[in-house]
Amino acid sequence: MTELKRLQNGSDIRGIAISAEGFEANLEAKQAKQIAKGVVAWLRKEKKVTHSPIRIAIGQDSRLSGDSIKEGLIQSLLTEDVHVIDTGLSTTPAMFMATQFDAFNADAGIMITASHLPFYYNGIKLFTKDGGAEHEDIEFILEHAPVYIEDTEIKGTLEKQEVISDYANDLVEKIQKETGNKQPLKGFHIVLDAGNGAGGFFAEKVLETLGADTTGSQFLNPDGHFPNHIPNPDNKEAMESIKQAVLNQQADLGVIFDTDVDRAAVVDKTGEVINRNNLIAVLSHIVLEESPGATIVTNSPTSSHLKDFIESLDGKQVRYLCGYRNVINKGIELNNQGIDVPLSIETSGHAAFKENYFLDDGAYVVAKILMLLPKLKENNQELSDLIANLKQPEETTEIRFKISGEDYRISGESVIAAMHDLVAETQGFSIDMDNEEGIRVNVSEEFGSGWFLLRMSLHEPLLVLQVENDEVGKNQLVLEKLSPFFSQYDFLNTDKLKESLEK
Repeated sequence: MTELKRLQNGSDIRGIAISAEGFEANLEAKQAKQIAKGVVAWLRKEKKVTHSPIRIAIGQDSRLSGDSIKEGLIQSLLTEDVHVIDTGLSTTPAMFMATQFDAFNADAGIMITASHLPFYYNGIKLFTKDGGAEHEDIEFILEHAPVYIEDTEIKGTLEKQEVISDYANDLVEKIQKETGNKQPLKGFHIVLDAGNGAGGFFAEKVLETLGADTTGSQFLNPDGHFPNHIPNPDNKEAMESIKQAVLNQQADLGVIFDTDVDRAAVVDKTGEVINRNNLIAVLSHIVLEESPGATIVTNSPTSSHLKDFIESLDGKQVRYLCGYRNVINKGIELNNQGIDVPLSIETSGHAAFKENYFLDDGAYVVAKILMLLPKLKENNQELSDLIANLKQPEETTEIRFKISGEDYRISGESVIAAMHDLVAETQGFSIDMDNEEGIRVNVSEEFGSGWFLLRMSLHEPLLVLQVENDEVGKNQLVLEKLSPFFSQYDFLNTDKLKESLEK
């Protein structure tokens, strides 16, 4: 039971599915069978599913271990009064939509994925008709996963029914309805990079159906070895890959997904990379046109310039905790309080729209942008024109300090608390009170013009320091000032900081 609990990763399950690079597998078919029993108990006791059979849809991305984990889940579920729908190669958003589409009418959707992590990882994400599982749901499931006992009595039923076509058709219909055109992308050349994940369908089933030319699209075939680049829109190498594809093809737009398509980013025809703060700005521009005066919820490490940009559009920004479930739940909470929050989004690319079930859905992010393309073309504009007034920092630095010891969270929080004293005694440092995670400090005078944020990593024994500055060379001065402070803690590994100072 303790071993299973270690698989919890916030609001999902994640582990080593293939023994590799010194890691021992701890999430294989055996554990999947146990977890399946916990899922059934959760649906019956917590989600109050009283009818029989329970309908559970299961899908997977392109990971090498997906088949064996899925087989373990299915074998175990079939020993219960469960009707299993095997959807094959799927995406995370599509598995939620299996709970919404009449053709599936699933009580739960199970997605087997570990997002952009190395090939030897895998994991499980869970949905019901109400949305994604929360941290406490995963705790319940793992606590109610029984000790493994081989059970061969079949009580359930199994069918195979792919969900991607239904999901793609739904996106197409929404884009057509918004644009008032059956083929609004006719005349557009759009390149897709699926990173050998599960998003390759988007080229044919969405872009081409809407009239786009997708010549030059790359890495569409699923391959769990991820031979070309990490499928991650937050990764510089991945973004450089799609940027070069756009420029080489002289395309109008480039689209890139992560492995399970719950995150996305784009590149416009000029080669402007639109991810992180830039993506938040573009999507904020879109939703504030639709909902003037609305509030955008983001995670804490967004640029100070982003706040200025959103406010220049008469919107408001709430910087909240890191973690896509945290950001989404904050948006839902504020809406329930009567505050209009149409968008919750992390810098990593997780973006959830109120109009789309507050589901973090990379394909829907792209759909919102595609809806805008014909209008931009009419006005002879590019996507990057929408964020021309978003000031870009001259320097950005991120340093992660590994924390040793079992009580790493207590140790890390003690460093954050002590940072307040350093700020109080340092001229040019001042605490930014508009912050709910760690400590955010504005820097000025000899340290340039910018800010830094020190926070705990969400799931790892790490302190994360992010520094931005509008003056070239000033990040170095900030790091030099902070170096003696961090060096006094023997439980912190400061090697990365020393490397940065030596550059």
